[in-house]
Amino acid sequence: MKSTKVVQLEERTARLTILIDPRKKALFERLCDQEDLTSSQVVRRMIRAYIEERLGRPWIPGEEDPTSEGPSAAGGGNKRRTSRT
Repeated sequence: MKSTKVVQLEERTARLTILIDPRKKALFERLCDQEDLTSSQVVRRMIRAYIEERLGRPWIPGEEDPTSEGPSAAGGGNKRRTSRT
């Protein structure tokens, strides 16, 4: 019997709210529009690239806890940082 690999799609139900300078937002949206992409698509790509960079390997949708070191290893927690904008 042949095994079929099922690829789980990412769920896009969580909302991420960020504060950004209005001029930077407008420029970002114009640049995204030039590539016929939404700002959400680009942000999702950047987040995925960051996760994979930090993990040192591709991230697989559906992984519950890709790190073994707890929430702080993936940047979790409620730590506040100084803005780098």
